[in-house]
Amino acid sequence: MKYLLDTHIALWSLGDENNLSERTKSVLDDLSNILYISIISVWEIALKINTEKLIFAGGPSFFLEQMKKNGIKLLNIKGYHINYLENLPFHHRDPFDRLLIAAAATEGLTLITADKNIHQYEIPYVW
Repeated sequence: MKYLLDTHIALWSLGDENNLSERTKSVLDDLSNILYISIISVWEIALKINTEKLIFAGGPSFFLEQMKKNGIKLLNIKGYHINYLENLPFHHRDPFDRLLIAAAATEGLTLITADKNIHQYEIPYVW
């Protein structure tokens, strides 16, 4: 299967695995799964580091390096991801999460997230 990691899941996978659910750990450990991280998450990390809401040594470039090292593919933002937002209900107002929802929905990916607001959308998710 193909999965998109929410930003917090990707960060937790790099050193705070105790925060991950058992189901999430099994998905991440299954080598037959194809895992993606969105450039949206890299942008979110950069912004949060800049505004001191996140401390992450190495910054966005180190984050991307670690994702690649772990076999996680980078998913770029596409025009149809943005177009999908036009009719996306406002269960969640966070622009980063809304773009992740749109990317997962349009790419046929299952989103891995602990965010209960995202669970309100009609997209497949794992937690």
